[in-house]
Amino acid sequence: MAKGETEFLLRLQTAVLEAVARGETLASIGDEICRGVEASSEGIVCSILLVDENGALRPLSAPSLPDYYCRAIDGILAGPAAGSCGTAAYRKEPVLVTDIETDPLWHSYKSLPLDLGLRACWSSPICDKNGVVVATFAFYYRCARGPTAFEASMVETCVHLCALAIEHERVRARNHRLAYYDALTGLPNRGRFNEVLADRVALGAPFGLILLDIDHLKLVNDSIGHAAGDALIRAVATRLSTYGNGVMPCRLGGDEMAVIVTDCTDHSCLERVAHGLLHATHGMVSIGDQSVEAHVTMGGALFGADGHDADTLCQNADFALYHAKQTHRGSYMGFRPDLRIDMVQRIGLIRQVDSALNDGRIIPHYQPIVRLETSEIVGIEALARLAMPDGRLASAGEFHTAMEDPRIAYELTGTMLEQVARDIRGWLDADIPVQHVGVNVTTGDFQRGNLSERVSRIFAKAGVPLHHVILEVNESVFMGGNDRAVPHAVESLRDKGILVALDDFGTGFASLTHLLSFPVDIIKIDKSFVGRLGEDRPAEVVVSAILDIARKLDMRVVAEGIESMAQAEFLRQEGCKLGQGYLFSRPVPVADATKLLRNFAQSIGGGKTTSAAGPRFAPAR
Repeated sequence: MAKGETEFLLRLQTAVLEAVARGETLASIGDEICRGVEASSEGIVCSILLVDENGALRPLSAPSLPDYYCRAIDGILAGPAAGSCGTAAYRKEPVLVTDIETDPLWHSYKSLPLDLGLRACWSSPICDKNGVVVATFAFYYRCARGPTAFEASMVETCVHLCALAIEHERVRARNHRLAYYDALTGLPNRGRFNEVLADRVALGAPFGLILLDIDHLKLVNDSIGHAAGDALIRAVATRLSTYGNGVMPCRLGGDEMAVIVTDCTDHSCLERVAHGLLHATHGMVSIGDQSVEAHVTMGGALFGADGHDADTLCQNADFALYHAKQTHRGSYMGFRPDLRIDMVQRIGLIRQVDSALNDGRIIPHYQPIVRLETSEIVGIEALARLAMPDGRLASAGEFHTAMEDPRIAYELTGTMLEQVARDIRGWLDADIPVQHVGVNVTTGDFQRGNLSERVSRIFAKAGVPLHHVILEVNESVFMGGNDRAVPHAVESLRDKGILVALDDFGTGFASLTHLLSFPVDIIKIDKSFVGRLGEDRPAEVVVSAILDIARKLDMRVVAEGIESMAQAEFLRQEGCKLGQGYLFSRPVPVADATKLLRNFAQSIGGGKTTSAAGPRFAPAR
């Protein structure tokens, strides 16, 4: 090879490697190779075709061929008679056709090159490191001939350079996909979402943002397995992706997804899209031999009206999503300014309760549960109070929204259990006839999965038998979903001798038929029913029905919120044996509760009540 030819190949190699290092596109690198070799040899037309995973030819670079030529060969499958390039890819070896007009390999395609005055074609396959054909490199000639020795050297060099450039592009694309796309769903990930959101904000054009959660994903993971949960996530992602133009779904992580809605100018537009997405994502998902129903909950915010920067827009969409999950799960809610106020107040309450927990300012007050026939105290309920810095006591109702935070709820319950256990131990040591103390537990307590062990450990440490404990589970916790975790945990508690009460019964989350399947010992009729006794006939009918059904199911009943003798008398006549309310006593500190127990507790046979057998909840006599 002549010195000038060698220098040319070195210059070409250096130029291509520098282009790769600069991060230029694969197409521009291909153009540089093609133009370089065409300039070095008169009468050559160069072409580089990619071969996709299905074996179809895809034009990458052919700067001297017209666009219609490239469009015509785009998608041709590699095969035994697919021109020089398709056949080279099929055979995995170079194919030289010196006369396109007569060669059978070109029979179906020869008009394309012949119309351009191209008479011969030599194509070489380009393979990756595993030997898979990923592209072809071809020389077309304007006369019927084969390559010269220098052209053969050029092809060898160019095939090597193309292989390097294609591999570099694959690695770059793979790294880009790992960095910006979710591996499970193929959707853009949080990093890509943040980039696109920032670009949309900078552009200033109207758009909307929808945040969504997949409902009950944890239940699917826990009951069927994480493979099933992954299948549910993939199904929702696919349904979002096929919704149509103008939306860009992203997976932010876990069950969280986001949808950027372009050209959205008002909340009515955003709501229409959201309802369309709800409809698209809803439906059964087959997972092996099982099926689960896909549901999502959404919250949305509008750029401009609800925020002029990415952080504010995301925060307001998240406020709307949170409110939707609390009030309208499985639906969509658009942002309103009052939602931000509610959230700020909730965050403030969480901080207040967190501070009170750290400072030891959460204390129990006790409200007696009495036999309606005799007014004897048969049990007491522990109710949390928060001692404010100014000395005022805040009732649980004033900070109940803070209990929606699972960590706060869990820590508050732990504080209450420890103090109640110490107080019971003190009453038992003082020969005060305490039978049972009820303690409220929340969703946050069940989420950890260790409630039974936790209660056992705390009361064992205080030396208090578990039959002195009643755990009160709010109806919304017990029956707000299909998760069997709560009933299973309750069964474990009852197996240890702990009584379980269904609190606030009848407040709209449950039906009477649930009582057949949920394992409880006691029903506590909500005060909203009791407060209407003597004034509202439907309330009286409901209370009477609850008492009748509970009696037949051998469940005991406590009526909450009794404030008048008339209410107590109605309940007594209907067969309700037990009640609590301001008629008998408000919740009081431990010292006052001790006095009430000394004076009004039902006799349980004298002596310290510490035996493992323990007293039963006051029976109906």
